[in-house]
Amino acid sequence: MRKPDLMLAPVVGAVMVANAALNGRAGPLGYGLLVAAAVALHWHRRAPRLVLAVTTALALASILLVEPDLAAGLPALITVSSAVRHGHRPAALAAALTLVGGMVAAYLLAGQDALTAVKGGFLVMGWFVAAMAMGVALLQADQRAAEAERTREEAALRRAGEERLRIARELHDSLTHTISIIKVQAGVAVHLARKRGEEVPAALSAIQEASGEAMRELRETLEVLRDDSMALARLPELVERTRAAGQEVTLRLAGRSRTLPAAVEQTAYRIVQEALTNVAKHARGSRAAVLIEYGEHEVVVEVSDDGPGQAGGVPGVGLTGMRERVDALGGRLSAGPGERGGFTVRAELPVAERVLSA
Repeated sequence: MRKPDLMLAPVVGAVMVANAALNGRAGPLGYGLLVAAAVALHWHRRAPRLVLAVTTALALASILLVEPDLAAGLPALITVSSAVRHGHRPAALAAALTLVGGMVAAYLLAGQDALTAVKGGFLVMGWFVAAMAMGVALLQADQRAAEAERTREEAALRRAGEERLRIARELHDSLTHTISIIKVQAGVAVHLARKRGEEVPAALSAIQEASGEAMRELRETLEVLRDDSMALARLPELVERTRAAGQEVTLRLAGRSRTLPAAVEQTAYRIVQEALTNVAKHARGSRAAVLIEYGEHEVVVEVSDDGPGQAGGVPGVGLTGMRERVDALGGRLSAGPGERGGFTVRAELPVAERVLSA
C-alpha cells in the first residue's frame, strides 16, 4: 500500500477529533463514531462499496445522535470519490443522498427552520458533487493511463515484428545463399562421380543430404520470423504439408473447438510442428497421430507415432524448446515411449482466466 494511503486514515481521524474537541459536544459516543469511520477509511481502495456503506452509516449516526457537523462525513466524502473511481456511481449517489437527507433531518431535529435546514443540505450536496466529480476525473485518468500502456505494448509488438522481418531478410540473404551453393556443389560432385563410374563418397552424399535438410529447416525458421500468427486453425495445413513430404499423419479434434489465448494457440501449434519434425527425423515411415482435445480449463496436445520409439533417447533442442514453452504457460509436458510402443509427446496447457490475461 502506498504511503498516502497509510497516512490518510490517521490524518482524517486527527482532523475530525480536533474539530469535535473545538466544538466540545462530541462526548464518548461522538469520538467513537469518528474514530471508527477514520479506521474504516484505511480500506477505501480495496473495498470501496463496503467502506462507503460503513462510513455513511457512521456519519449518519454521528449527525443524528451527536451534532449535524459536516466534518463527521469526511470519510464518506473521500470514499464517494473512490467508489466513483472504481465504477460504483449508483452506490456513491445513494450514499450522498442519504447523508444530505440525514443532515437536513438533523437540522430540523435541532430546532432549525426549514429554510436553514435545506440550505445546510445543499451545502452538503455541493461537497458530495465535488467528490463525485473528482472520482470521475480520477477514473478518466486511469483509463488514459491504461490506453497509453496498451499503445506502448502495441508499438513494442510492431517494433518486434519489424525486427523479425529484418532478421528474416538477413538470414535469407546470407545463409540461404551459402547453403544453396554448398548443395549445388555437392550435387555436381555426386553427378560427376557417377558419370565417371566412380563410387560416390559417403561424406559427399551426407553433405548433399544435410544441406537439403538445412534448407528445409531454414525455410521453416524464416516462416516463423515472418509470421507469428500460428494458430490451431492452421493445423490441417501443417498436416497436409507433412503428408506431402511422405509422412502418414492423422488429425483428430475432441471437445468443443474454440479460439484460445494467442500464447496457448501458438504453443500448441509449435508443439505439433516440432513433434512431427521429430517423427520425420527419427521414425520416418511410421504412422503419426495428432490429437487436440479441448477441455473446460485446459487443452491437451498429443502427438504419437508407432515407430521404434527412439526420438526421446536424448533430449534435444526441440524437446527442450517444447518444455520451455509449456512451463511458461504453467502447463505439463511428457515425452517418452508410448504404452503400445512408438513415441508420444503430450502437453496439457491451461486456458484459465490467469492465462487469458497474460
